Amino acid sequence: MFTKSDPAAPEGFFEAEAAGLRWLADAQGVPCVRVESVRPGRIELEELRSARPSREAARRFGELLALTHGAGADAFGSPPADWPGPSFIGRRAMSVGAWADWSEFYAGQRVRPYAEQAVARGNISAEGYQTVLRTCDLIESGIFDDGAPPARLHGDLWSGNVMWTPTGVVLIDPAAHGGHRETDLAMLLLFGAPFVEDILTAYDRVAPLAPGWHERVPLHQLFPLAVHAVGHGASYGAELERAARAVLRLGGGSAS
Repeated sequence: MFTKSDPAAPEGFFEAEAAGLRWLADAQGVPCVRVESVRPGRIELEELRSARPSREAARRFGELLALTHGAGADAFGSPPADWPGPSFIGRRAMSVGAWADWSEFYAGQRVRPYAEQAVARGNISAEGYQTVLRTCDLIESGIFDDGAPPARLHGDLWSGNVMWTPTGVVLIDPAAHGGHRETDLAMLLLFGAPFVEDILTAYDRVAPLAPGWHERVPLHQLFPLAVHAVGHGASYGAELERAARAVLRLGGGSAS
């Protein structure tokens, strides 16, 4: 077994991880690391053997990720089933609840809170912060709402949480919640993943993406960039501002 422990972990920290892994596994899509036991301050997981990424495994990952997302969620922002919260992304608190509109949920719960923390820490300029707020206003106008139902998201789908094993990809360390499926895909693109184009092509074959999805990548990268801007310095604050300006241009507004 692989054991993670931290007596100083926030209340519910490892329990939220376990709930997210179970919820994602229940989708019968991408396999998740098996939880052996969990209690306050400690989680025990099956030990995974690593393998070299391959194009075949990447394609299968894309196909299965489409199934995971397609299993759905109760609402935008909903936590894993039978887990009322708290929830986390990394070690940062992440709100959960039930929002009917993706635009209200995403701007208000996934971008604004972390941008506020980032500017308070001096990791994004005052001008950049105002740009992010303007972008949130644009999102809340509903311009990007597409009627897609809430997807079952991993929520922290960067390459470090995609484990390549002899039997294929296994997911670890989720920030699982209901959201827009393009957010998980945008995170894969933001931080890179082996054979990412093969992953996306295979995903699109199983669950075709809406036209213009690639142009919306900066929109869905606002969330992970805002989170990273809080704890990883001003370089991420600058990237967050650049993404926000790209979203303003995408919405037909001025980015200046």
